[in-house]
Amino acid sequence: MDVTPLLRPGQQIIQSYADGGFRVSAQMYQGAVFIWPDKTRAWSLASFDALQVSDFSPIYEHDPLPDVVLFGTGSTQKFLLPALRQQLREKGLVIEVMDTGAACRTYNVLLAEGRRVVAALLPTT
Repeated sequence: MDVTPLLRPGQQIIQSYADGGFRVSAQMYQGAVFIWPDKTRAWSLASFDALQVSDFSPIYEHDPLPDVVLFGTGSTQKFLLPALRQQLREKGLVIEVMDTGAACRTYNVLLAEGRRVVAALLPTT
């Protein structure tokens, strides 16, 4: 039985992550990335500890907003400061924080389900 998810042409599926980068739909990206169902772009992020609301502006300035943002924090799960989480919620973003591996797997599942999902991924080390 074939259990390969049905994806529309051009959808951005995460194929792998390692060595500070990501393979998305046969293209390699080094460093942090944002992945929408239809595009992937580099994310210029200084560090997790320096996160600000404006670091997520490519997501909250995009129309339509995603149902959920999967924030992969690297090799281990880290947590957003409550004030930052609230500010992002005020911008209309629902953020689910997890390690990057879990975020990659969850993104692919939600993409296959047709959900409006964005992955904001920090590389693993």
